[in-house]
Amino acid sequence: MAGEQRNLLVAQSGGPTAVINNSLVGVIDEARGWWRIGRVIGARRGIEGVLQEDLVDLYRESPATLRLLRQTPSAALGTSRHKLGTGDLERIVEVFDRYDVGYFCYIGGNDSMDTANRIGALARERGFDLQVMGIPKTVDNDLAQTDHCPGYGSAARFVAATLRDAGLDTEAGAASTPVKIIEIMGRHAGWLTAATALAREGRADAAPQLIYVPERPVTLEGILADVERVVRRLGYCVLAVSEGIRDPQGNFLAAVSAAVDAFGHQQLGGVSAYLADQVTRSAGLKARFEKPDTMQRASTCLMSPVDAEEAYEVGRAAVRALQEGQTAQMVTLVREPGPVYRTHTGLTPLEQVANRERLLPPEYMAEPQEGATEAFLAYARPLIGPPLPEHGRLAFYPLK
Repeated sequence: MAGEQRNLLVAQSGGPTAVINNSLVGVIDEARGWWRIGRVIGARRGIEGVLQEDLVDLYRESPATLRLLRQTPSAALGTSRHKLGTGDLERIVEVFDRYDVGYFCYIGGNDSMDTANRIGALARERGFDLQVMGIPKTVDNDLAQTDHCPGYGSAARFVAATLRDAGLDTEAGAASTPVKIIEIMGRHAGWLTAATALAREGRADAAPQLIYVPERPVTLEGILADVERVVRRLGYCVLAVSEGIRDPQGNFLAAVSAAVDAFGHQQLGGVSAYLADQVTRSAGLKARFEKPDTMQRASTCLMSPVDAEEAYEVGRAAVRALQEGQTAQMVTLVREPGPVYRTHTGLTPLEQVANRERLLPPEYMAEPQEGATEAFLAYARPLIGPPLPEHGRLAFYPLK
């Protein structure tokens, strides 16, 4: 490829985040500095855009638009969860050949890294000159081989701030509705739910009083007993519950249906409603449930500036790695040792990331009353950016 100008194609895939467009802009900005890259082509709706030749020229976008994209949530190109089928790989290589694509950047999570890895493998098998680079993205923070994932810091900031505010709301209305159950994204990994423990900093007994993650099996009876114990002590209780919490037999505590997506993932959602009903029926405590759902991953009001900058940098790093001759790799974030938070980018083979999940390790998990250890808080605290705004509390001085 030396001395030859080729085009770079970039696409976004999976669940969008608050900062995924920073990675896209990072790719575009960095690519302009390399003469071997002719054009940057965007595929709309992930790999489906390649299959359907729904492609756009990203170099024609104005600098003003790109600046705005850095503070815009969701995926500007659109995403998909398309699982490669029979003939798809051959079709993709055919399209890449037609548009003289020599570089491919795929921004996404576990399944996206698998797609990128398979495309690269077929290109090598066919003798097609293609370099492939994965760019990490997921609020679940469950990609292997990287300290953390772009998208996680902003989502963690959102859930921490939301749970803290929800705690004050529940405390104020405890006489009528003493229990609030908030459902957090996380099918198998509890990274995002554990981040709600950041809401407690600075005040004992602050919400959420109970935190449940998928990595620790639970029983309905155990949850009900925990809730009653907290309400007896405080008069109210806020729970942060991963959507994927499981019983000791490994079954989801609640799932919407038996339906699965293209990658075989069961549709989840509804555990908060289920638990609220059980708390009311079994414990006689009025309970409210809330499910922020996609708002957790798409709030720019609570975007972490640390997260946004790292998302931009992994996009730039992907292009640099391609120009250095790297392929079949994913960009990683490497945390540097020392008391001051710093990271640099690295690389890891796609095959070591594809379809693998990094779960919350035991040293980061605590009992539901604590939810997360100090080691986890030290890990997550710098990712959310500046400390959450302080709240005031009345001293309730008695009349004299």
